[in-house]
Amino acid sequence: MSKSLKRVRAALEAAEMNVDILEMTEGTRTAADAAKAAGCHLDQIVKSIIFKGEASGAAVLFLTAGGNQVDSEKAAKLAGEPLGKADAGLIRAQTGFAIGGVAPIGHLSPIRAFYDARLMAFETVWAAAGTPRHVFEAPPHALITASDACPGDFTV
Repeated sequence: MSKSLKRVRAALEAAEMNVDILEMTEGTRTAADAAKAAGCHLDQIVKSIIFKGEASGAAVLFLTAGGNQVDSEKAAKLAGEPLGKADAGLIRAQTGFAIGGVAPIGHLSPIRAFYDARLMAFETVWAAAGTPRHVFEAPPHALITASDACPGDFTV
């Protein structure tokens, strides 16, 4: 089991979320791929979108429904600083995950996080579990609590 997968498993256990991590035979790099593999609605996929705070240099996480897009101006307003593109190095250094497998929990360092209210419309949602091939299904309220994300209007 990879270190990333172990961190997600530990974070799920710490949050008392008794869920299974599944390895998908089909890739889950995109929200559409993940929804197809999980057999769920596109918006049940939790996309973990990371920006770089231009003033702080820190990663900022936006958890959004699979069919939604992040509006960078709204996101910057929520973050309280201009946001730029987070490169693979920053994402790996601050979260411990590679692009395509960024989980909403289990990061190497605490991260400021915001969530899209659309996720709360579902009984369960699916999120990356630390690799491009692993996902888990969880109630959105439990996932949001575990990620310590704040609500915000940041989608197009």
